[in-house]
Amino acid sequence: MGYAHEYAAAIMQRGRIPMEPADFVPDWVDRPRKAKFYPGVGGFPLPETDFPAGATVAAGCLPGAAGGPGAEGAFAERPFTLDALSGMLRDSYGLTGRRLGVQSNTDLAALPHYAQANWSRGTASGGGLYPVSVYWISGPSGPGTPGVHYYAAPHHAMQRLVAGDVTGEVRAALGADGTGADHDHFLVLGIKYWQNAFKYNSFSFHAVSMDLGAVLQTWRMWARARGLTIEPALWFDEPRLSRLLGVENEEEGVFAVVPLSWEGARPTAPALPVPPAVRHADSERSRTVLTFETLQRIHAATVEAATDRPAPGALEPATAAVPAGTGATVALPAPELPPVSVRTALRERRSSFGRFDASRPVTSGQLAATLAACAATSLGSDAERPAAPADGPGAGRTALPGLVTLYAFVNHVEGIEPGAYAYDPAAHELRLVVPGAPGPFLQRTYFLSNYNLEQTGAVLVPTVRTTAVLDAVGDRGYRLVNGTIGAVAQTFYTAASALGLGAGVALGFDNISYIEELGLDGTGEKPLLIMLLGNERARPADFRYEIA
Repeated sequence: MGYAHEYAAAIMQRGRIPMEPADFVPDWVDRPRKAKFYPGVGGFPLPETDFPAGATVAAGCLPGAAGGPGAEGAFAERPFTLDALSGMLRDSYGLTGRRLGVQSNTDLAALPHYAQANWSRGTASGGGLYPVSVYWISGPSGPGTPGVHYYAAPHHAMQRLVAGDVTGEVRAALGADGTGADHDHFLVLGIKYWQNAFKYNSFSFHAVSMDLGAVLQTWRMWARARGLTIEPALWFDEPRLSRLLGVENEEEGVFAVVPLSWEGARPTAPALPVPPAVRHADSERSRTVLTFETLQRIHAATVEAATDRPAPGALEPATAAVPAGTGATVALPAPELPPVSVRTALRERRSSFGRFDASRPVTSGQLAATLAACAATSLGSDAERPAAPADGPGAGRTALPGLVTLYAFVNHVEGIEPGAYAYDPAAHELRLVVPGAPGPFLQRTYFLSNYNLEQTGAVLVPTVRTTAVLDAVGDRGYRLVNGTIGAVAQTFYTAASALGLGAGVALGFDNISYIEELGLDGTGEKPLLIMLLGNERARPADFRYEIA
């Protein structure tokens, strides 16, 4: 049993047994930047692009719905271009506006000050810290000189860190099983821990691995709606890619590699005996950078067997539990999302922070669409491949069942009695687990003051059988678990935005109380975050400040 089991247990208990250092206080004056800064490194701006109105949220995250994958009118499979890459990066991690709405979060007083401005992005991030570094490693089929580039989100530009085709090094890091073998363009996602750990210390790894999933899911929804494919690899030679990127692996983990299908791909460059490496270093703003033993240990544990990619079907014993509940069932309406484009939904996404209003209930159709979209979410990673059937490779293959089970604490939903329910995606129905209004339980077990949970229409809770995943694929599976939960959270935000509902996601709750309330002791399911859904108060105070 690896260290990830111990870390996962500490995360579940942290509401009752604080993680060390328990007396830690962030130094906000000496906080790091929300992006890496490479002084003096040249680059080029990325083009501004249009987005087709037909590339809807339904097409991106609601399989089987009108406009969804495979449905009439869905976009045909196509390769990436520079315009497509630019649009995907702008809509996911690029800055699109400034947050100036009056709300109940603790950062409200700081928002009007430019130095402490909070900029909106399509992708959610724990604490609004955005620690993911995006690198584009381009090959000869691209529009410019091949090389290693860093996406500078504040400027929507690429900074060239290495000139020359080093894609052979990426293919070698991905291994000999064919992953990425036909590609000469890759997105590589790193996470600079200090960008998050300055605030969350030992809890940081739990938060940033969800950030990874949120970015990947934004890309998957964006790409799927456009007929493009995003299938990340999470298992690869991580130290090798760290050397290529010129980063200390203990300070910036490399979490995912995304091969991009590019027209005219020429994956001919070999891995070199002495490969080039990025020699530029980013400039750290913080005068004091701290390390945390727990964060170092969980990072090391998830790197140790990074090249041992799980065999197809390895996760089958860890797939979602059969939904609990022995009480009444509630059939839900067919899931439908309005014809809102992915770009529009991402740019209107925000956290509600105390603006929920129970006087306007959520409709059962809105809840149904949100649940169905979240239940259909996965990372589509190299670990989630199903086993080949006995009658031949690929014959009759079906997708591996998902890892997530969803629960809904219903407060104010039209036609559904208050209570805690399990969602059965196969039957598209709710099964009653605990009857009665859940508001007092929800508020009592929430640690912060930025939400009144009783005012929400419903609170959704995704669970994963974390121990079973770690037993199946090893400690690196912790990244997969949390990445999957982050992906579900991003789907939730995007679906809520398309539906015109308020939304919020929180990690500050007593996980053990939820296990006890839902009766999950015997299933191994771990509730990893809570997702708040509801209507907001009419005409809230805000200030428009779009920059994209």
